[in-house]
Amino acid sequence: MSDIKTRENAVVTVEDEVRQGIELLFYAYRDFTAEPDAMLARYNFGRAHHRVIYFVGRHPQMSVSELLGILRITKQSLARVLGQLIRQGFITQNANRADRRQRLLSLTTQGIELERQLSENQRQRIQRAFEEAGPQAVEGFRRVMTNVISGETDRVRFRRGRR
Repeated sequence: MSDIKTRENAVVTVEDEVRQGIELLFYAYRDFTAEPDAMLARYNFGRAHHRVIYFVGRHPQMSVSELLGILRITKQSLARVLGQLIRQGFITQNANRADRRQRLLSLTTQGIELERQLSENQRQRIQRAFEEAGPQAVEGFRRVMTNVISGETDRVRFRRGRR
């Protein structure tokens, strides 16, 4: 009889932990994006602009198709956001010398500065959390977040030794 109660309690505990994990993601994301959202609003930009600026800054000379693969948005959505960022001088787009059909993206000096401003609070937040949690917790976090990612193609980006 105690086996049944133990199993029921374990199921409730697991369910509670999972639900709390979902809530933690919501609260953390809300706070993680609050300051950048306010900065983006001054330019009439949204989170899609932030993602584009971040990933182009993280991977200079990335192709439009690589960016589409990361963001998993439609070409039309990316074209709207990217066009605005190019027109306003945050991103440059150049043809790949090896394959003229491929467009390579880079941040301009203005784009580098905006990316720095948008990410500074987020970097500090993550660094502070990592320092407070300690190395084992950081590794656990990395493993949990990697396992939340759906596809192996994206997970492989975060394997040790890859950057």
